[in-house]
Amino acid sequence: MSLPVYYYVFGTPLGILGLFRWGCWLVRRIPAVLYRPISGGHRLSMSIVVPVYQEDPEVFAAAIESWLANRVDEVILVIDVSDTTCREIAARYPVTVLVTDVPGKRDALRRGWNAASTELVALVDSDTIWAADVAREVCKPFADPRVGGVGTRQNVYGSKGFLARITDMFLDHRYFDENASQTVLGQAVSCLSGRTAVYRRELLLEVEQEFMEETFWGVPCLSGDDKRLTTLILERGHLTYMQRTAEVWSTFPDTWRVFVKQRLRWARNTWRSDLRALSRRWVWRKPFLAYTMVDKGISSFTLLVGPAFMIYSIAVQNWVFCGVLAAWWWISRSAKLLPHLRRRPSSFFFVPGYVVVSWVMALIKIHALCTIRKQRWLTRQVAVENGQVVRTVSTVATVATVATVATVASAVAGLQERAAPVPSPAPRPRALREPEQVSS
Repeated sequence: MSLPVYYYVFGTPLGILGLFRWGCWLVRRIPAVLYRPISGGHRLSMSIVVPVYQEDPEVFAAAIESWLANRVDEVILVIDVSDTTCREIAARYPVTVLVTDVPGKRDALRRGWNAASTELVALVDSDTIWAADVAREVCKPFADPRVGGVGTRQNVYGSKGFLARITDMFLDHRYFDENASQTVLGQAVSCLSGRTAVYRRELLLEVEQEFMEETFWGVPCLSGDDKRLTTLILERGHLTYMQRTAEVWSTFPDTWRVFVKQRLRWARNTWRSDLRALSRRWVWRKPFLAYTMVDKGISSFTLLVGPAFMIYSIAVQNWVFCGVLAAWWWISRSAKLLPHLRRRPSSFFFVPGYVVVSWVMALIKIHALCTIRKQRWLTRQVAVENGQVVRTVSTVATVATVATVATVASAVAGLQERAAPVPSPAPRPRALREPEQVSS
């Protein structure tokens, strides 16, 4: 018997689940459309604190120039003792350099904000490039004394290819959907991304001990510093805000191996933080924040129901269902990505790839939940062993040893460049030319 096309949308368990998930999205999307950045001329003194560990030299130099162009009060670079290259680059600029031999990012952040002397501290990753007006824009929400932290909008810098395009789509979805709705309903953004997050320094000093001593099921936490800081600020009754007119660019993985490791680390951090928060009363006093945490956890599982139905339909050769489902994925995801598609219309042709990567990320999130106690950075040589944060490779003992390693690495890179075609250099973002007009 031939069934009408609409049956496959409304008359199957998958269709009902899809409509339910669409409704959950609308609960976020409607308030997100109402988001408006804070305007005005409020300005406070600001320091930039940057943990630095084996950063790409060109990106690092471009990032320093962009921070200094914002005319902040001070730039404090906390550089790992093994990283002589970045120390040499930093020496070219009017910045403060702190050298640390303690592994891990958290201690570097702590050292930086303790050395700062300003009202606001921007915690910034060493590969993050600012637009010319970021410092001015992120100060504006702090006109409200209840605001404890402010986040920015990110896009991909430098990387090209499939993963870069997909990552850019995910970023726009985050800042025009989840973060925008959380800002409108409760001014409680669940995570101020560590790429650039600005806090009142007095609050960082207040939460410092809890931040440094965080554990999960008895294991010291190595990563997830941005999520932890945001949660500690919210727990104390302060507000967190996204200022989308403050735009930054960061590098992101362009290989599947690094991409999966990064997403696995992020997923573990999110599970730990959200499960801890949902077990406490404070988060339920922010109902929309609690809703988004629950919804994100559930979606990790419901997202995989669709491909399971697709595989079954292919096996039984139900091609009508396959066609309807594929069209629904393309149309529905495009609707959810409209803010991004307005900026980059060609991404419409990447929507199927975006859907597939969403399934991969759902599998990663489930694996992360099953391995939630593991504490490894995965893309850096640090881990938690026997309850201590340690390096997973031998610590560089002397400057001479570091120089030798750098020389070998440079020689290998030179051989690789001669063996492979040289890619054209990625264009520098408009942050270093002129600010991009950001739709609010």
